[in-house]
Amino acid sequence: MRLKLSFYPNGNGNFRPNKHAVQGFIYNMLKGTNYGDRHDEAKFKFFTFSDFFLDRDGRPTFIISSPDEGFINALHSNLKDRVRVYLGTEELVIAEVKKFKLPLRKRFQTGSPIVIYRNSRENEYFKLHAHRDLNFFLNRLKENAEKKYNAFYDDDFHLDGPIFDRMVPKFRKNGKLDVYVKVVKAGQPFPVIGSNWELLEKDRIGAEEKRFYAFIMEAGLGEKNSLGFGFLNPVRR
Repeated sequence: MRLKLSFYPNGNGNFRPNKHAVQGFIYNMLKGTNYGDRHDEAKFKFFTFSDFFLDRDGRPTFIISSPDEGFINALHSNLKDRVRVYLGTEELVIAEVKKFKLPLRKRFQTGSPIVIYRNSRENEYFKLHAHRDLNFFLNRLKENAEKKYNAFYDDDFHLDGPIFDRMVPKFRKNGKLDVYVKVVKAGQPFPVIGSNWELLEKDRIGAEEKRFYAFIMEAGLGEKNSLGFGFLNPVRR
């Protein structure tokens, strides 16, 4: 399930809030609900959110997704009657709060960069442009998705074959694949490195695999989902 949150333009056309501030906003909106302790729970958070974009009316917008409908319902309940909210130090006026579901497709594109660790102990991110090892990327992506899926459903599911059969990366203007995102936490900036994709396609999703792909469509792909990375949108082609 998804929650779309749009704001009235505040005159700052370049408004792109820090992802840690957006994460903090989401946790704050969960206070007083059954998900109020989610931030402190030592487990997968099972949600992600998109980068900000302008909707058809030119309003700054982002989307939160989760395979847990109760999570989205809790956010919607705490947001639907609010007029103003704070994202970090920025006061914003809410234009629209909308819950919705999307049908599962065989094709996806990213709404925020996918992040994978090459070496988590050394805090080293996998870089497509530098490491040039698509098999490593796909294997890590699959392992991570299976681990989260099995934790969510208390299952022991393993996907046969690659997680995607066709992939088209989104190149940056400088011709490189990797996206460097500066995240600021407690006043300290740190970079997160990921990649965006125009197309992530699975040729055939079997009946026993539909729940898995529906899960990753809402939980996100890769690492740091709750910090707004790995957001997916299903697409038609």
